Amino acid sequence: MPIRLPEDLPAHSILESENIFVMKEGRAATQNIRPLKLLILNLMPDKITTETQLLRKLSNTPLQIEVDLLCTESYTPTHTDATHLNTFYTNFSQIRQKRYDGMIITGAPVEHLAFEEVTYWPELCEIMEWSKKHVHSTLHICWGSQAGLYYHYGIQKHSYKNKISGVFAHSVLDPHEPIFRGFDDIFYVPHSRYTGVTASEIAACSQLRLLSTSAEAGVYLVASKDGRQIFISGHPEYDACTLSNEYHRDLEKGINPSLPQHYFPNDNPDNPPIVMWRSYAQLLYTNWLNYYVYQTTPYDLDKLEKE
Repeated sequence: MPIRLPEDLPAHSILESENIFVMKEGRAATQNIRPLKLLILNLMPDKITTETQLLRKLSNTPLQIEVDLLCTESYTPTHTDATHLNTFYTNFSQIRQKRYDGMIITGAPVEHLAFEEVTYWPELCEIMEWSKKHVHSTLHICWGSQAGLYYHYGIQKHSYKNKISGVFAHSVLDPHEPIFRGFDDIFYVPHSRYTGVTASEIAACSQLRLLSTSAEAGVYLVASKDGRQIFISGHPEYDACTLSNEYHRDLEKGINPSLPQHYFPNDNPDNPPIVMWRSYAQLLYTNWLNYYVYQTTPYDLDKLEKE
């Protein structure tokens, strides 16, 4: 797909080296079409890794996409170089008058905190409220999905005794839902989290649909009935080595983490993982872009406020 990125963004050269079509801004300007406008609110500490993972998954449709990267104003990230943030990221005060076809809200390593204790929670609430009239469809990931379900629908998160970490099998509950077009009946997704939501609380909310679960990992995919809010509890965008990196990082910190399940061959962390989720992740992002954004978004984004 002709994803449109600044040429000096680190993800640009990484994706080009993987034979992914990345359109230079000069070429994009010559095409007489309206690109889809996407906003990524990146709440992860290592922003370069996360933005690259997401941009890779947004790279497999014939649509031209223009991406804005957003970070919080109320909390200054410390794990990403300030030059990178100043060069490639914007803040909410700079884009609050804009409108977007789609938005992604990432996860964040703040699960141990109550939502209201998170430093940037008031700002995130303001952004989520703003998205109702300024974004056609929003995809929430992991902690971002828990935050969105809590803010929009009052769904509580629940802490687990043990971290859910590994690659788990998931079932499609509604095979006619467009986001599952091309999926097998069983598909795989990485998870890495200490909290989650319950199927019973989702089912009790008349505005939501439970679309996918895992026998081991629980609720996976939830959507509002109009498709404008999508929530996924896992990390389909993860690279092959991400869970391994997290596991060895926690070992070095002395946390004594459990081995990620169904991930290392023979449960040996010296063995390189076998990727079982890449094609499903690609389908999920492609289907979201096509059926929940492109096919239904107004051509004139100013009409979003009237929806």
